[in-house]
Amino acid sequence: MTRGKQKIEAQKRNAEKNQKQKGSQFEARAVALKITCPICKVQLANQNQLGDHYASKHPKERPPSDSGRLTMNIHF
Repeated sequence: MTRGKQKIEAQKRNAEKNQKQKGSQFEARAVALKITCPICKVQLANQNQLGDHYASKHPKERPPSDSGRLTMNIHF
């Protein structure tokens, strides 16, 4: 068995690699999804996706404007 040692080392590497992936992706997903559709409460990543969502799922409604975002115009 010439591959006996290689097989054992490969199993150890795979076990270490699989241990590093512990945890769930729920936290990362919650951070990425920042916008919620006010009608159906689906979570979306950005304003462009919200516009596409409205066009496909709520064609009779208009998407909300970006008025929730604070914009400052400073003139000197």
